Amino acid sequence: MSSVTVFPVLGLSLGGAVPLSEHEQRLLDQIEQALYAEDPKWANTVRISDPRSHYRRRLVKASIGFILGVVLLMVGVVIINIPLGVGGFVVMLAACLWGLSSWKRMNGFGEAGAAVPSDQPRGKGGRRSGSRQSFMERMEERWRRRNDEH
Repeated sequence: MSSVTVFPVLGLSLGGAVPLSEHEQRLLDQIEQALYAEDPKWANTVRISDPRSHYRRRLVKASIGFILGVVLLMVGVVIINIPLGVGGFVVMLAACLWGLSSWKRMNGFGEAGAAVPSDQPRGKGGRRSGSRQSFMERMEERWRRRNDEH
């Protein structure tokens, strides 16, 4: 069986590789061929682009948003307009959170499977000791058990 990461260009990953059946792989290949036939320039651009460049652009936008928030905050303080100052602070906070999430994903810290290795000993009931399994980990475990039974 082969595997494919879900939408790596868009940054949407469900925690790693998703196993595909041979039928699903054939369908995916047909869709890919149709995409290349319809718009080869766009398909090639999407295929060769690095997801980290997307996060770098987001980080630059977050920095600009933070600067805008600082300006709004200072203008609000100078002209004694409390809602404008609070709005500037909220913009700063949102930009920081957005930039931090982009920074984490760009450097690989925000990936779901990176926090706890899968070969780590598990506690009672097949769960990892010390933390609860995420929804995707539970679904992957069920998928593995179902495949092992067949």
